[in-house]
Amino acid sequence: MSMNQQDLDPVNTADVDDVTDAEKELIEECEEIWKDMEECQNKLSLVGTETLTNSNAQLSLLIMQAKCLAAELNQWQKETPKIIPLNEDVLLTLGKEEFQKLRHDLEMVLSTIQSKNEKLKEDLEREQQWLDEQEQILESLNTVYNELKNQVVPFSESRIFNELKTKMVNIKEYKETLLFTLGGFLEDHFPLPDGKVKKKKKNLQEPTAQLITLHEMLEILINKLFDVPHDPYVKISDSFWPPYIELLLRNGIALRHPEDPNRIGKKWLW
Repeated sequence: MSMNQQDLDPVNTADVDDVTDAEKELIEECEEIWKDMEECQNKLSLVGTETLTNSNAQLSLLIMQAKCLAAELNQWQKETPKIIPLNEDVLLTLGKEEFQKLRHDLEMVLSTIQSKNEKLKEDLEREQQWLDEQEQILESLNTVYNELKNQVVPFSESRIFNELKTKMVNIKEYKETLLFTLGGFLEDHFPLPDGKVKKKKKNLQEPTAQLITLHEMLEILINKLFDVPHDPYVKISDSFWPPYIELLLRNGIALRHPEDPNRIGKKWLW
């Protein structure tokens, strides 16, 4: 026997012992799992066909795991362990393979991290844009708030009451002016058939009542409209001249009652 063989024999013997010990440990572990499996089978046989609970479901999973380990044990028993010669070339080759695998895994991790960094960068840019927009909106709102704050006028009930009172007086004066102008226009352009203009309403219920002007007819209809909004119709009397009634109906100023044709009412203009 040469010197090299004498140096390698103790190493090979140690490797064989390690493989044998590992095989024994695996066999012992399989035997323990097999015992557990037998216990589970005994329990299942006692249970019968009842529905499995959570513990029984766990037992069935253990049985499946034991079967897988038993199959793996049989496969290992059929194979003969190969002892790798521990020389410099073999170790160098194994080291290269491990480093190549590690390099590939690190490259995959690097690619994944770079992709996540790109996505995070896009999210950051989008969030920064949203933040800039919100800051611009806030700045605009602050500007508007400051302008409104400077324009605030102290509230005074008496001043507002006086302003409303003045507006009501102006509206009443404007109304009187419009009515006076409308009355003059109607008296000039829509006189009575005999040429006489009647200024006041008298004896409307009398059979021989005199005709009233178009102005007076409109006043009666408008007053009825505001006094009784839900029933703004008035009965046509003998003092209403039929041509003026037809004029109001044809121009949409007045409407007949839907159930009583002898009653007319002022139409709302809005």
